[in-house]
Amino acid sequence: MAARSKARQRALQILFEADQRGISPGEVLADWVRHAVADSQQPPVSAYTRLLVEGYAERAERIDELLAQYTIGWPLDRMPVVDRNILRLAAFELIWHDETPDAVVLDEAVGLAKEFSTDDSPAFVNGLLGRLKDLKPSLRR
Repeated sequence: MAARSKARQRALQILFEADQRGISPGEVLADWVRHAVADSQQPPVSAYTRLLVEGYAERAERIDELLAQYTIGWPLDRMPVVDRNILRLAAFELIWHDETPDAVVLDEAVGLAKEFSTDDSPAFVNGLLGRLKDLKPSLRR
C-alpha cells in the first residue's frame, strides 16, 4: 500500500475513534503518537496522517456544514460513521489541500468506502465528493 494511502487509512481510523468516543480528533491523534513513541510495536504516525487529521480538526465546523448542506436527506448523524469520516477527510483534502489532485482524492475516498463500509457507500461517497469538487472554488472560507 502506498504511503499516502496508508496515511489516509490511519487518519480515517483516528477520526472514527474520535467520533465513537465523542472526543476531539486532536486528542486521539495525541494518544496514537504517544503509543507509537512508547511501544515499538506500534507504527509511527506519519506527517501526512497528522496533516489530514489536524486539517479536518481546524475546519471541522465548516466541513460538517458543507456535508450537511449537500447530502440531501442524509443528516450527518444518520450517516454510517465510516462514511461520515471518509467524507470529512476527503472534503478537507479536496477543498483545502491543493497538492493532491482531485481525482486522486475521490479515488482514495471511494477505495476506503469499498474496503470499510457498505455496498452502497462507494457510490454515495463518490457522488457527494464529485459535487463538492465541482463547487470547490466557492466553498473555501
